Amino acid sequence: MKKTIIILLILLVIISCNNSINQKKADIELVKTEDTPILNIEEARRLIQLPLQCKNNEYPNKLGQTLGSDQDLLSPKTLHPSFYGCFDWHSSVHGHWSLVHLLSKFPNIENANDIKNELLISISKDNILAEVSFFNSKHNKSFERTYGWAWLLKLAEELHNWNDPISRKLEANLKPLTDLIIEKYIEFLPKLNYPLRIGTHSNTAFGLSFALDYAKTMKNSKLTNAIITRAKYFYLKDKECPMSWEPSGSDFLSPCLEEAALMKRLLSKKEFTPWVEGFIPELKNVNFKLETGMVSDRTDGQLVHLDGLNFSRAWSLNKIAEDLPKYKHLNNIANQHINYSLPSVVGDSYEGGHWLGSFAIYALNSIKNN
Repeated sequence: MKKTIIILLILLVIISCNNSINQKKADIELVKTEDTPILNIEEARRLIQLPLQCKNNEYPNKLGQTLGSDQDLLSPKTLHPSFYGCFDWHSSVHGHWSLVHLLSKFPNIENANDIKNELLISISKDNILAEVSFFNSKHNKSFERTYGWAWLLKLAEELHNWNDPISRKLEANLKPLTDLIIEKYIEFLPKLNYPLRIGTHSNTAFGLSFALDYAKTMKNSKLTNAIITRAKYFYLKDKECPMSWEPSGSDFLSPCLEEAALMKRLLSKKEFTPWVEGFIPELKNVNFKLETGMVSDRTDGQLVHLDGLNFSRAWSLNKIAEDLPKYKHLNNIANQHINYSLPSVVGDSYEGGHWLGSFAIYALNSIKNN
């Protein structure tokens, strides 16, 4: 009798284990595999139209300028002869980044020579010196800190990596402004006692990520050390970031994911794995789900930010998963986010069109290592 009971108990345990395994398999199979979006020549032709259509559009324009007197009331093109289009300064900068990147990746794209001539006009030596003068003006020393700064360094990095006869000239023309932004980062970071953990322009982690990319590419140890020192001070002890609180209604960056993507850049794999497990524990779950940011009105300049959130989430998720097999499932979530917003980027409203192309390109590029 005892033997019969023991046998029955063993059978029950085996059946229970099998059911558990089958349920886990079923749960995994419920996760829809997304098509992987690709930045091919067709997509490049589509996306390059966005910066081309806005780079010379002076109006509408949001200057973000602090006025010292009536004499400061000048036109956008007078104040910013290089970066006056695409609604605001930072969008113009990363619109130029988009053009350089697509020319670099697809050198035979239509009208490539015309686009290069446009770049030589906007990023001229005199124009950049005028931009430097604005940044040095008494009331605008913190202009575009740190979002626009970060994109300027991303443009400088792209020019440095571009293998084209005009790239060295453009890089040299931009250098006075690049050097000024580097100085501003190094001066500002020790003064920043607390990071800005928001989903819009002033997000500290985003600003540090792009600056760190530039610093590593250029082997600028002073800037690299300044960023790593401050990033560890801000974020190394962080635990349990509340992903459930995201997003806010006009976010285009994820505070939690941008921070994790930054730390992935500066920590070793051995250091990063336990850190991210403590910071966003749910990410390692193969059944982790993250709903895309839902855009209700793409003609609203704030609500359309959520398309940008989908792209920036994607590039952050792909960065986190890079070289970490147990986070590979995050790539599918990244694809889901890109696929939701990518069809609406071109041919929709100017509220999104003047900037979302750059976000889409950067998100698509983040797939390359996965």
